[in-house]
Amino acid sequence: MTGEKLAQRNYYGKALADLAREDPKVVVIDADLAGSTKTSDFQKVCPERFVEVGIAEQNMIGIASGLAASGKTVFASTFGVFASGRCWEQIRLGVAYPKLNVKVVATHCGISVGEDGASHQALEDIAIMRALPNMVVVAPADAYEAYAATKALAEYEGPAYMRMGRADFPTILPEDVEFRIGKATVLSEGTDVTIIGCGQMVSFCLDAAEKLKAEGISAEVINMSTIKPIDSEAIIESVKKTGCCVTAEEHSIIGGLGSAVAEVLCDSVCVPLERVGTKDTFGESGKPDNLMVKYGLTAADIYDAAKKSISRKG
Repeated sequence: MTGEKLAQRNYYGKALADLAREDPKVVVIDADLAGSTKTSDFQKVCPERFVEVGIAEQNMIGIASGLAASGKTVFASTFGVFASGRCWEQIRLGVAYPKLNVKVVATHCGISVGEDGASHQALEDIAIMRALPNMVVVAPADAYEAYAATKALAEYEGPAYMRMGRADFPTILPEDVEFRIGKATVLSEGTDVTIIGCGQMVSFCLDAAEKLKAEGISAEVINMSTIKPIDSEAIIESVKKTGCCVTAEEHSIIGGLGSAVAEVLCDSVCVPLERVGTKDTFGESGKPDNLMVKYGLTAADIYDAAKKSISRKG
């Protein structure tokens, strides 16, 4: 079902390095974390189009806005808590409002950041960025999709936010996966329950579907790697068939993927929905795998949510 574990940020760096060779308009900016975000891969290939601003994230967005206004395609990277929190006002007024061609790419998102603790575990970033007009929000499912999404965002004209984790994730998609902004992918067809995931939770969705299959329950698994604009058509088509739904995200259930799916369902077809994610809480320091268990972000939790959603049908 899944392949080797690879870090999304490594493939983000690989994509940037390729873009350095392919597109002279691409500029990359970092805020003292190039080694961690892997923007250093771009720097090695094209140092003249790499800007290191130091620990000055808000200034990074200001520089990104200016470069984009001058015709550049700008990738600006830091950790998720800084990108979505410390820089929010600058992103709102300097990037989203004028619809500038800046891609804010955040690494180290979610509870799986681990030992760095609550201060560095971005659990609200999807909600924060999804609320901004003109902003595309992307959460790739694995390293291969992170590469494809980076290349797609370079071609897209306008503001975007992409979140990635710190840890190695299982690869679940082919290495040559095609990524299209705003399009979900059905990874496993089913008739009894729809399971929609983003980020590393997609691999857990597939594991949960296998467990359900062993009990004769047919689960449809959807990779919702673009959270905004969300693929409403894919959601509606699936839940009309299955009659119930589960969402899974390494993010708060408030304002994230679960909320986005709930909005679609409220506007179109009302079916039972169970949301797997953090429950209006901050994280804590600990081993990533232990934290995923404590905060209910495992395949077992998705399985339980699917059973509960199914029980609410009718």
